[in-house]
Amino acid sequence: MDKVGRYEFMAEPFHCDYSGRLFMGHMGNHMLNAADFHSSARGFGMQYLMTIHRSWVLSRLAIEMTEMPMQYTRFNVETWVESAMRYFTSRNFSVVGHDGHIYGYGRSIWAMIDTETRQPTDIYAIDNGAIEQWIVGDEPCPIDKGGRVKMSDQAELVRTIDTYYNDVDINGHINSVKYIEHVLDLWPLEWYREHSIRRFEIAYVAEAHAGDTLSFYREQSADGAYCIRIVRTDGTETCRAKVTFTQP
Repeated sequence: MDKVGRYEFMAEPFHCDYSGRLFMGHMGNHMLNAADFHSSARGFGMQYLMTIHRSWVLSRLAIEMTEMPMQYTRFNVETWVESAMRYFTSRNFSVVGHDGHIYGYGRSIWAMIDTETRQPTDIYAIDNGAIEQWIVGDEPCPIDKGGRVKMSDQAELVRTIDTYYNDVDINGHINSVKYIEHVLDLWPLEWYREHSIRRFEIAYVAEAHAGDTLSFYREQSADGAYCIRIVRTDGTETCRAKVTFTQP
């Protein structure tokens, strides 16, 4: 079995925006599915981990695209483990057309938690550290790893939303991809007629659950770049995101 996994997806029409291109949220979802397919086939996926009260939790995700696939286009998401430590592992992605065209790349960091205590647990305790044999340190992923999203206290509160059944995932907290969708909804449709998403990055800090109210604070950090802070009902910050737009 190859260390790099390759999984085919299609830009289904109802997963595409008004322009006929795949939504960023669905691209993120395809990457997370590819990660699960890859880890499950190699013995450290969610299906097995749930039997021993463990789970992968996404800590950081960065997606940088030069182009989104058009509706009905079939493409591959390639994924591999770049490195692993006791509590965190980094996993990369590339999005490749059947003709070899590169649509973009992704970088992610994951933690393994105990589903009963919700605390980080030792990745190397799983199958005597079997993840080590799947590490690929020399596969190129030519996008920035990203860093801490810095924001001031002057960020503007732009929206507050409630959370419901459809926001919750298998881990019982607000779904990682739902955060992406909620963040990108902070701009109106008219904005997207003149701007394209070049890069989206998000860092997850604390869990939120169904029934929590999420408040979104936004601040422009540079030309075309915006930082977002999301705070749950009790005032705890759940995550920070950064979106970089380009214009045609």
